[in-house]
Amino acid sequence: MTFTSDDSAEQPATPEGKIENLRYRVLSSRWRQVMAVMTFCAIVLAINQIFNFGFFVGYVMLDSRYMYLITGVMLAMVFIVFPASRHSPRHVPWYDLAIIALIAVVFAYFAFYAERIVLEAWEYTAPPVGEVLALMTWAIVMEAGRRAGGWPVFIIVALFSLYPTFADMLPTVIAALSIPLSDAAIFHVLGEESLFGLPMRVFATLVFGFLIFGISLQYTGGGPFFINLAFALLGHMRGGPAKVAIFSSGLMGSMSGGPISNVLTTGPLSIPAMQRIGFSREYASGVEACASTGGVFMPPIMGATAFVMASFLNISYVTVAIAAIVPSVLYFFGLFMQIDAYAARHRLEGLPREELPRLGTVFKEGWYFIAVFVALIWMLVYLQREAVAPFYATALLLLINQFTKHRLSVGKFMDLVATMGRLLAELAGILAAIGLIIGGLAVTGIAGTIANDLVYLAGENVLVLLVMGALTSFILGIGMTVTAAYIFLAIVLVPALTNSGLDPLASHMFVMYWGMLSFITPPVALAAFAAASVAHVSPMRAGIEAMRLGAIIYFVPFFFVFNPALLLQGGALENLQAISTALLGVALVSAALQGYLIGLGELGRGSRGTAVRILIGIAGLTLALPAGGLFGFSQTLLLSLAVVFLVAGIAARYLLVLPLLAATAE
Repeated sequence: MTFTSDDSAEQPATPEGKIENLRYRVLSSRWRQVMAVMTFCAIVLAINQIFNFGFFVGYVMLDSRYMYLITGVMLAMVFIVFPASRHSPRHVPWYDLAIIALIAVVFAYFAFYAERIVLEAWEYTAPPVGEVLALMTWAIVMEAGRRAGGWPVFIIVALFSLYPTFADMLPTVIAALSIPLSDAAIFHVLGEESLFGLPMRVFATLVFGFLIFGISLQYTGGGPFFINLAFALLGHMRGGPAKVAIFSSGLMGSMSGGPISNVLTTGPLSIPAMQRIGFSREYASGVEACASTGGVFMPPIMGATAFVMASFLNISYVTVAIAAIVPSVLYFFGLFMQIDAYAARHRLEGLPREELPRLGTVFKEGWYFIAVFVALIWMLVYLQREAVAPFYATALLLLINQFTKHRLSVGKFMDLVATMGRLLAELAGILAAIGLIIGGLAVTGIAGTIANDLVYLAGENVLVLLVMGALTSFILGIGMTVTAAYIFLAIVLVPALTNSGLDPLASHMFVMYWGMLSFITPPVALAAFAAASVAHVSPMRAGIEAMRLGAIIYFVPFFFVFNPALLLQGGALENLQAISTALLGVALVSAALQGYLIGLGELGRGSRGTAVRILIGIAGLTLALPAGGLFGFSQTLLLSLAVVFLVAGIAARYLLVLPLLAATAE
């Protein structure tokens, strides 16, 4: 038995229904063909540039010309895919056609004069026609950001991209020299630090291939394979369907565009299965929301943010992925232990084995997905070919797939390409707009001033600065995508953290994790709200449950900032020690949150149970806190404190809770 049909295996795992229709334009078959053709053109451009094929005639394209061409194609697709309002028309109106035509003219002009733009330094002294076209492009990019990322992205981008024009009128602490609007426009559009700065360069050279790989996995049946694999491995265990949600969502994070689409892909299968064995609707929603959010920062493919981070730090993507292994393991281990404790406390068994897919059958039908992942990781880690690896992996996947039952017809292949275009256009629209923020800060040089001011406000207290950074990351994560929030904070906040003596990689990971937390934290827990729509339960109750289940992730970023050994940045012995104590600590914290400790049993209810859970929770946090690092606590001290609190908790359980449980049983 499998939990997905063949039809679903061949369809993209993207959000559907009302949420989808409010966001994306419903395209006719003709416009889907147009999208497929434009996406194909973008892919050809990217492959030619990344592989340095020279169009097979020896013509090497200037990098700036490539950026103009591929950005123009992507921006035009934004105005095909995303309607101007939420009425989701089924046609592309005249004004969008006019914008698309304008994009074609403007970016063709820039591409044609790419050499002159560079050699004559148009970003400082452009001719009148360059100034006019730059102003038009600025407006188009902001509107593309609004459509792809929403009003919060538009407002923030407008504020910071226009900042250079009124910087001299602001209070001294954030004031800078202002420049005319036309000068700001040509800097944004014709320079290399704004529209075509770090976000779009990373997108056009690294992220592009991984997005194509993820969509190809969806269309070739990768989603159903990973879900069935999870059911075959874990479905029979105590609380099995909830553990399946963790495993499958972690794997689906390699394909999904974000937490919400991850929820709407795996949730319709995992949530009903959880309810069936006794999990409440709220709890099931919380589990799915937490698992789907964690899937986005699960190596080996962590999404666009990790690639941008690697470029900021000037390190390889593999280094970032390796650093993310332990934090993501701690997060999913904490979820797993909480679910196991909850299931044990409420005596929730797994699904009958006869109803689950057989492991051998699942592997027989989808072995090539594992093989392709192994090949991808080998190319990333061993060959160090980050830019080309996903293209090779995608080609291998599509080739093998044509000899399976999921093989693609011409029509389905065109749908695959069109879906790639939609995802590429969405991310390109957001990243192009976010680039304007970088430009606004770069041309004024205000980023360094803000970083120094933050250090001053924190009184040079690193812990206060971290709390300020966590709150800022969380608030920005509410209104922006994780990538957008991260890029802004990497410019403004991370320098303040590193200036305070914190590890650069740990600082970048810190703001990324806290930006992600808004997806599971009320009042705007979007992943939890999406799961609530699947489970038909109150969104706020689902959000509260998700917040409690994901509690460990609120602490993990502080742990690896205090001591980067949890990012595998220390010696082998130091790393092993930090990881082992962190795992034990997370297990105790999970037990405290759910009121059940394996080997001990229920921790009690009411005030007595709360006292026991607090003692065990403190023991877990003390144990998980890495030794050395920022505070310099010795491992002996931390272990001693953890043992004291744990023994006190166990003693309180035997003295206060057990007699009450025995009396209740009688």
